[in-house]
Amino acid sequence: MSVQSVNPNADLIGSRHALMLNIGAAKSLAKIVETNLGPRGTMKMLVSGAGAIKITKDGKVLLDEMHIQHPTAAIIARTATAQDNITGDGTTSNVLFTGELLKQAERYLTEGLHPRVIVQGFEAAREETLKYLEEYKSEQKEFSRELLSQVASSSVRTKVNPELAEHLTQIVVDSVLAVKREDMIDLHMVEIMHMRHRSALDTKFIDGLVLDHGARHPNMRKDSSNCAILILNVSLEYEKSEVNSTFKFSTPEERKALVAAERKVTDDRVRKVIALKKQIIDNNPDSKFDHFIVINQKGIDPISLDMLQKEDMVGIRRAKKRNMERLARACGGYSINSVEDMQPECLGFAKRVYEHVLGEDKFTFVEGCPKKSSCTILLRGPNDHTIRQVKDAVRDGLRAVKNVFEDKCLVPGGGAFELSAHLHLTNFKNEVSGRAKLGIQAFADALLVIPKTLAVNSGFDAQDTLIALLEAAAEEAAEEGKSTVGLDIQSGEPTFPGKAGIWDSFSVKKQFLHLGSLIAIKLLLVDEIMRAGRKMGKN
Repeated sequence: MSVQSVNPNADLIGSRHALMLNIGAAKSLAKIVETNLGPRGTMKMLVSGAGAIKITKDGKVLLDEMHIQHPTAAIIARTATAQDNITGDGTTSNVLFTGELLKQAERYLTEGLHPRVIVQGFEAAREETLKYLEEYKSEQKEFSRELLSQVASSSVRTKVNPELAEHLTQIVVDSVLAVKREDMIDLHMVEIMHMRHRSALDTKFIDGLVLDHGARHPNMRKDSSNCAILILNVSLEYEKSEVNSTFKFSTPEERKALVAAERKVTDDRVRKVIALKKQIIDNNPDSKFDHFIVINQKGIDPISLDMLQKEDMVGIRRAKKRNMERLARACGGYSINSVEDMQPECLGFAKRVYEHVLGEDKFTFVEGCPKKSSCTILLRGPNDHTIRQVKDAVRDGLRAVKNVFEDKCLVPGGGAFELSAHLHLTNFKNEVSGRAKLGIQAFADALLVIPKTLAVNSGFDAQDTLIALLEAAAEEAAEEGKSTVGLDIQSGEPTFPGKAGIWDSFSVKKQFLHLGSLIAIKLLLVDEIMRAGRKMGKN
């Protein structure tokens, strides 16, 4: 009670109660997300205070959107979402593993075992499991399209229905291959656009860009082929002077001359753009270009648009900065900051540029780009929550495929690694002396939460399925030295996930083992919870 003698207003939860409070919070959070795990997991409907609906089974979205009040549960949620930020997946598994570790520890704590002894076992088990993961992973020298599709499908199927997952899988693989440069993959070059239109199965991959605006002149071409793309960062509109100024004239002719002089600077810039178009298209019969498209980051005023339209040119104004970089990388050429610098070499090329109008929104599609370093995924859906769900699935699929190229290895899914690691730790326990064995056994048992939850979510009996899996895994481990047996969620029988094309990311497993056990260890070593901080705004 030393804290209360120092601060009489402090709230204190002591020793055993603090530990049980933390364990209870971890178990409750795990209980919330456990039904979401795997392809057959169920959905959660989140309703905001304003009545907005979000239907999801993505662990990160769920933990981000839930207003978690309990401090322990909030720590676990933040740790799990950190895993998603690092690797793009594994949030639900992380929460389940942390909850199960504390649940297994509770068995020994109620018998009087000190938390420090369990922590020693957990730490030894974690190091051994991470070493075993390095041996267990399946090294890959080359990644065929079929293998990448299997990886993407394994990730996307856990978020959306199988029919949609199959459709999104090919889109995800096409997108990553489009932006891959040697060993570097920049997912920022994959633009994700959405249109509230048709169904989610109409989502498509576009080998180019989609700009969320169109030409501002009604008579400009809506569809152009073999286009020269001029990427501008130059103002083509009349700008008022920064200081107050007045015109003084005595005759109508003087006024006309003053107005013409005021427009001259802008008109000269537009004429230089038109001159470039004439040089490469009108005066060059052998030109590969048929039409000229101006995409400007700054404004183009109505008079300038009219001048461009009269020359059969398309002008698109106020393009987003991120699209300017993607345009240059996809179409070739480079951005121009002054009309004095314009040369034919600065132009990019696109096979087709066309406009699509949806309600009051206009979209410009730039397709057939020669340099495949940028692409767009156009999401479609009948309502906002469908689009959000598809967007979350696509993001996870992109990260899963990217992880494969970075890790250069894979791990069989379906709970195969967890079963094999459980058997390995059970053998490793015999090499350790003392009470740390109990912590290693608790860690080994906690790993089984993944195959057990997959079985329950698929509608099978947890005990029968787990016993069958462990027997099959032990039999293969005795013959081959390691087990690759996992759960077939269709039949509930043991299977070989690697042969079935079900894969997990190595980096996701590594982070899941590290972060899940780390937060469990920290919480086990908490013996008091104090609310004695200074209140904000008061002395």
